[in-house]
Amino acid sequence: MNILPLVLLVVVFYFLLIRPQRKRQQEAVQMQNSLAPGARVMTTTGLFATVVAVDNEDVILEVAPGVETRWVKAAIGRVVTPVADDKLAATAPETTETKESAVADEPVDRNDDEDTNSKKS
Repeated sequence: MNILPLVLLVVVFYFLLIRPQRKRQQEAVQMQNSLAPGARVMTTTGLFATVVAVDNEDVILEVAPGVETRWVKAAIGRVVTPVADDKLAATAPETTETKESAVADEPVDRNDDEDTNSKKS
């Protein structure tokens, strides 16, 4: 009778914590193993790049034109699917702000203190 709550606790931990974590790890490994040159990815640190080459456990990423860096596959967080231009235009907010209103919104220095470099008389 005393062992039943312990067994139930282990079963609950398995279904709520261990099993979902294993599933996420397997999906991540599958995604990392399916990387191919030309794919847009985001690293776990939030860096967006394009896969240039895959070499065993390493991936060569192009972060800017002509700038390539070497990363381990485990650092790839997800593959980013490109957004179609028409969807991007539909979701982009329309801005009608003019240059004058942008300048008017800048903070103004309202320091009423005297100049500290001036001589006191």
